[in-house]
Order: sequence, then structure tokens, then C-alpha cells
Amino acid sequence: MSRVQEYSSQVAEAQAQLARVRRQHLGLVALSISVVAAGALLALLGAAYHWPQSRALWLGVGVAALGLLVVALWRLRGFGTHHLAQRLDRYFPELEDSTGLLLSKPNGFLPKLQQERIAERLLHLPLPDALRVPWAPRAGVAVALTTLGVALWLWPAAQAQPTAPRLQLQFPTTTAQAAPAPAASRLLATTVQVLPPAYTRQPAFAPEALSFRCPEGSTIRWTLRTDKPVKASELLIAGQRPLAFRAVANQPNRYVAEYRVSKSTIYRVRFAGQDSEDYAIEVVPDRAPTLKMVSPKPYTLVEYGRRPEVAVRVALQDDYGLARARLVVTTAQGSGEAVKFTEHIRDLSAALGSKPRQHTGNVTLRLPALGLTYGDELYVYAEAWDNAGHRARTDAALVQWEDTSATSGPAAISLGVNQMPAYFRSQRQIIIDTEKLIALRRKLPAAELQSRANNLGDDQKMLRLRYGKFLGEESEKGITETSTRPPIAEEGEEAEEEQHSADDGHDHLPIASEGAPSTEALTQPYMHLHEDEETADFLEPQVKTKLRAVLNQMWEAELRLRLAKLNEAIPFEYRALRLLKEVQQQTRVYVRKSGVDLPPLPEAEKRLSGDVGAVQVPMRQAQRTPPATQPAVRAALAQIAAYRAGQRPSTADLGHLQPASALLGQAALNQPGASLAALRAWRQVLQAVRTAQQPRAADLAAVDRALTNLLPAPTAPPVRPAAGSMSRRYFQELSR
Repeated sequence: MSRVQEYSSQVAEAQAQLARVRRQHLGLVALSISVVAAGALLALLGAAYHWPQSRALWLGVGVAALGLLVVALWRLRGFGTHHLAQRLDRYFPELEDSTGLLLSKPNGFLPKLQQERIAERLLHLPLPDALRVPWAPRAGVAVALTTLGVALWLWPAAQAQPTAPRLQLQFPTTTAQAAPAPAASRLLATTVQVLPPAYTRQPAFAPEALSFRCPEGSTIRWTLRTDKPVKASELLIAGQRPLAFRAVANQPNRYVAEYRVSKSTIYRVRFAGQDSEDYAIEVVPDRAPTLKMVSPKPYTLVEYGRRPEVAVRVALQDDYGLARARLVVTTAQGSGEAVKFTEHIRDLSAALGSKPRQHTGNVTLRLPALGLTYGDELYVYAEAWDNAGHRARTDAALVQWEDTSATSGPAAISLGVNQMPAYFRSQRQIIIDTEKLIALRRKLPAAELQSRANNLGDDQKMLRLRYGKFLGEESEKGITETSTRPPIAEEGEEAEEEQHSADDGHDHLPIASEGAPSTEALTQPYMHLHEDEETADFLEPQVKTKLRAVLNQMWEAELRLRLAKLNEAIPFEYRALRLLKEVQQQTRVYVRKSGVDLPPLPEAEKRLSGDVGAVQVPMRQAQRTPPATQPAVRAALAQIAAYRAGQRPSTADLGHLQPASALLGQAALNQPGASLAALRAWRQVLQAVRTAQQPRAADLAAVDRALTNLLPAPTAPPVRPAAGSMSRRYFQELSR
């Protein structure tokens, strides 16, 4: 009984040791992770201190790192005693993969015996050796991050760009002349640094004046250096809340303010209770990409015989760089209600890896590869995005593959002709069959290829004879014309004359005398002949000439088809088809509608006399007073004109001047560079009126010009248009 209790105590002690080893391991892992996190925190604080313009970025990185820390600590909860048992089994072969028996109650004698053996062995094994924490790499990372953070913290941020020019703020004259307090701080220098957005790939720069230009989205940093500490200084930006200057750490008597500009504005600096002059910030907007489709043209027709492909060439341009571009192709297949649209995307971003400012994209669109056939069309346009996400696109270009089968309009459907047409293949069908035979040429035997090519020659012959009727041709040969020799003879072969005699066993017709009629003369009365074969039709001479050219092309195609020269026959077939379409267009007849024909005016009495004495032009006159526009500006202009005439200012005049302040301020916001001088002069005038002093003439002139520019342009009086050359020539001819 005592032995059973001894084994039970060993099992309990082994289970307790497993739990203790697990807690120790989790604590060491959490400690190593915390050390790395502390080093990362110091590095982030140093980076935020050294690059204050990117604090939002460092804040995002810190939040992401905090999330990773929480996830890593949360995953430690999943390391339970079962995972510990598996790791011990892999590390210690003596446990015989049976450590898991200590975590459950065994059923049976053998599992219980094995549990007792494993518990006894487990108590004598160095379990921490199997759960070693990789301190060396984690400690190295923590030390490196800590060193980086301390270095960034000790390296002053103001020394990053020591070449910024020192500028001097200008304060109004009336304020500057006031005696300053003995203990007031004095402004020694002002520096301005502009940090353009990262996507513009432009370096930071320091403007040489307090009024400057910068890209849209730039971060501007003002730095004030004083002789002694100041309590409060503010940056006053038009339309925004005052922005306080903050002291720079480890740099006494330096104060910094930052602002991100998105549009042009005006600002002032309030220092020691005094407001400086107004300064302008002109923002250069980031424009969308500029695209131009060089080819194809807005409408392109792929005609017969041309290669079914279209070359697309697009010119792209952006002020800071192109991010990506693509070509959008929309195909239209079918006609009527059965039309089907499909969109295909061709990416052009492969050549924009370096974000160039200019690029020319070239793409070749093969119509059969897009699933198009005769009569289908496609619409293609290009679109592009720049680094800021602005999007632009071109107009869509239409590419149409000419349909040779559509030869009649919708009106032909209503013509009900119940007639069985003669069977013959059209020229387009012959072209299609020839192209199919060319594709199968290598798969067919020579005899079958010759037979099928000869059949196509027969079809071409029938079509040629069909169109030959329009030129007065009755048939290919005369009715009684016979051939006495083969149509094709070998070169150098001469026909031998047949030798006959009266005793050869058959009779011969007697030789016709000169006065006897010929066979052609005997059959001519019974044939349907026209008077003149050249004019035996109803076509115009130009149409006949073109139709005769069609027959010549058909004859050349037929000759090569019968010789099985398919590749040589194709060009003649296409030329015949093209000429046929042109003939169809020329044979359309325009019939003018009949109507009432009025008798012409007598020219001697009514026309070309030039007498306009009895003609009167109706005139309507009315005096209308235009509504008054910009009353505040007009009242201020009247008051400024009175000052320029010599009137003494008074505080009561502010009621006529103050309403125009908002309009001048809005004009200065829209065009800071052009209206800044006028706004300064306006404030000088208001200050002089408040103190009942005469404003300066230069300020009055500048304000007068600025207020006049705010008024709408006067409507131009109506002016009779000058006579053109044609009208002068007309009246000169009438006066003869």
C-alpha cells in the first residue's frame, strides 16, 4: 500500500513541475518580447522628435507595433501543458513520447505503469533546457533600436537643414513706431522650410522670401529665433484658427509652427502682441494626367483586303509622375437587338515602374483575336492615374470592320418580289471559299485541291458572265463559234494541216464560192443582237468603265483559280469586290419630287435693281437703367475718390469703407500674389481713417485699382458689324 502511495505522490509532483516549468517559460518569453518592444518605442520617439513633420506617420507605425505586441502576447495563452508535453517528448527520448499520460487519468494496468515510470524519469530531467528562449537575437534587436532612438534624440532636428535663409518679418509702420516695452522680446530671425509631398519626389527647400510658391499638400514650417523667451506667438492664416508656436526642445529661444497647405492663402505672424504684414502662399495645384490618343482616329474603317488589326498609340503626361495606365476596349458584336458588348482591359503599367512624367504607349489590337468578324466594331479609350490618385481618360475612338454583306437598306425588305433568283455565288462568297481552301491546302491531296480550285473558277466564271450582261454581252462565245484546235497549245508546236482526197472514204462539202453567204451571216437574223455592243445598256460611261474593270479582275482571278494559284487569285478577287461596291454606289438614282413650279419673277422689273428705298428697318428703343452691382465696392470707390480730391477723413467714413473689406480679402485669397499689395494698402488706408489722418496717395491709387477690378466689365454698346469683302463686292456690282 505504501508503494502505491509513493508512485501517486511522484505523479502529482511531476504534474506540478510541468505547470511550474510552463509558467516560467511564458514569463521569459513575455519578458523578451517586452524588451524588444521597449527598444522599438524609444526608436519611434526619437524618429518623431527628429522628423516632426512626419509625426502622423510615426504615430501610425506605433499603433501598428502596439497591435503586433498585443497579438504576440495573446498567442502565448495558447501554449498549454499539452504543447509543453509534446516539446518535452521531442527533446528527451527517455520520455518515450508518453509525457501526455501525466495529464490524464490512465485506464488499465499498462498505462498506469507507464505513467509511473515517466513521472519518475521526469523528476530527474533538466526540463528548462528544452524551453530555451532565444535571448541573443532579441537582445541584439532591442539594443540596436535603443541606440537608434537615443541617437535620433540627441541629434538636433534643426541641424538637418542649416542652409535655410534668415528672413525678417515686417510690421506695420504705425505699430513699429510705437515705443516697445523695455522687457519685450525681440525677433532676431525667421526661417521658412517647405516639405513637398513624398509622391512629388521633390526635395525640401527654403524660400528666399516670406511670400512664396509651393506644391499642393506641402507642409510648411516657420521657425522664429528670439533674444529671450516669449510667452505666446501665433500664426494667423486666413480662414483658419490661430496656430500657436511651440518651443523647440534643447534649443532655447526657438519656436516652430507647422501647417499643411491645400490652397492659396494669406498669413500673418503675431509676435509680442503685434501683427506682421500680410504674406502670400501661392499653391501650385497637382493637375490630373494629360492623355492624347495619337492613333487611331476618332473613326477608323477597316476596309476589304486590309489586315484586320489596329495600332493604338497613346501619349501620357503628368506634372509629377504617372502611376498606372490602361487601355479599355469595348467590342460590339452582332446587330439590332442581338448586339453583344464585351469589355477587354489592356494594362499599360508595365513601363511605368519608374513613375515617368511622359510616356507613349503602343498596343496593336488584332480584331479576330478579340472575337470580331465582318460588320463588328469596337470602342477604345485610354485612362491613367498619377501618383496622387488623379484620374483622366481620353475620348473613345470607333473602329469598324466593314461589312461586305450589307448591300441594301431596310427599304428593300418591303419589296415583295416572288421570283426564284438565278443561283450563283457572290464575290464575297468566292473570297471566303478561297481563303478556306488556302487554309486547308496542306491537308488536301493535289488532285482534290485542283478540283476544288477549278470549281471556284467555275463560280467566278458564272459571276463574270452575270455582270457581263450589263455591258451587252450575250454569252462567253458566239453560238456557232467552234474550235479547230485545243485552246492551249504547247510552245513551238505547229498544227499540221489535214490531208484529204476524194477517195478517202467520206464526202466533203463543196468549197463555197465567194458569193455564197457565210454561216454567221445566215444565223444573224435569228439572233437577239443589239445595234452596238458598246452602248447596249442603260449605264453611264463612267459606270461602264468601272464595270469593265470588274470583269477584267474577275477574269484574272478565274485564270489563277483554274491553275490552283490561290494566293495570286486573292488580290484580284478583293479588287473586284471593291469595284463592285463602288459601282453599286454610283448606280443609285436620285429622282426629284415633282411639285408646283411657280413662274419666275420678271427680272427686268423686280430683280437686280438694287432699289431699297422703300425698305424700312424696324427699330425699337427703350431707356433701361441697369441694376446696381457691387454697391459696397461702388460706395468705397466714391469715398476713395473724395480722399484723392482732398477731403479730410473722419471716423464716420468707416461705414462706407468697411463693407468692401470682405470682398478685397476674398480677392486676395483667390490671387494672393496679385492682390497682396492692394490688401496692404487697404489696411494702411483704414488705419489712417481711424486716426483721422490723410492716407498716402500711393495707397489710395493702389486701392482704387483693386476696387475697380472687382467691378464687372461694362457691357459694350451695340456696333454695326463691318462690311465684309463679299458684301462690298455685291454692292459695287449693284451700283454699276
